[in-house]
Amino acid sequence: MQTTTHKRPKRTGRGASFIRNFKRDWQLWLLMLPPLAYLLIFDYGPMYGAQIAFRDYRARSGIWNSQWVGLQWFRKFFTSYNFRSIFTNTLVLSLYSVVVSFVLAVGLALLLNTIRSARFRKFTQTITYIPHFISVVVLVAIVNQIFNPVNGLYGALFRLFGGEGYPYDFRGMDTAFRHIYVWSGVWQNLGWDTIIYTAALASVSQDHHEAAMIDGASRWKRVIHVDLPTILPTAMIMLIMKFGRVMTIGFEKVYLLQTRLNETVSEVISTYVYKVGMGSGHAFSYGTAIGLFNSAVNCILLITVNWISKRMSDREVSLF
Repeated sequence: MQTTTHKRPKRTGRGASFIRNFKRDWQLWLLMLPPLAYLLIFDYGPMYGAQIAFRDYRARSGIWNSQWVGLQWFRKFFTSYNFRSIFTNTLVLSLYSVVVSFVLAVGLALLLNTIRSARFRKFTQTITYIPHFISVVVLVAIVNQIFNPVNGLYGALFRLFGGEGYPYDFRGMDTAFRHIYVWSGVWQNLGWDTIIYTAALASVSQDHHEAAMIDGASRWKRVIHVDLPTILPTAMIMLIMKFGRVMTIGFEKVYLLQTRLNETVSEVISTYVYKVGMGSGHAFSYGTAIGLFNSAVNCILLITVNWISKRMSDREVSLF
């Protein structure tokens, strides 16, 4: 009597393909574990604690045993006397910084691409990259030392050109704070921001430039009609990513430059959350609610800018 054996059918589809790829490249998958663990622990893990924005959190009671208060802390922030000024300061300072840094980074990359001497171009790139590696604390110390009216460069130049006494210390002026913050950041990060645009310009075919030169196009015309369209998709993606962080102003720099005299324009959401959450009241729930609102605004701005870029770009450049 013959017995028949039934063979299991081989797995097909995405599941089988994933298993084969995993067995073949398991070392690469293993390398993904550290960054994956980092994301889970430091990015997704803290989301569990975001619920204290809807509770009257008490450390002794813990998160689950603290009283649920709903939107109480959000209403408190929206109805506070300084909500409008804090929100406006954050938005204006962020947009000012994003627009200036984005435009100048694209412009500098285009200018560097026009330099014919490779040695001079590399020297210029190195000089503009170096400030990026200066810490925020050192940068603020340099700014304070330069604009110090007593023994700084600003005061020395004032007296050198015939001024008497000491000039006005505009570090405390509310009208000067935003300019100091933005342009010191431009000096620090402009060269670093051009790296990705310079790499994109390296992919421009010389045939396009030669064809444009045959047609009589000047160097400026070639920058506008050859170089700029090439980096436009990359620039749009970088702009979308910048707008995704438009409400997340660097806390350290603002806090270090902040004084009692310029607090009306320097008080932003990040510094306010620090003062509320770590101040004498230890209002952790209130600070968490403000931070959650800040993240929601960032998300809305990111989706909006992405939608606008899809409508404006012929190549449908978007992140989603």
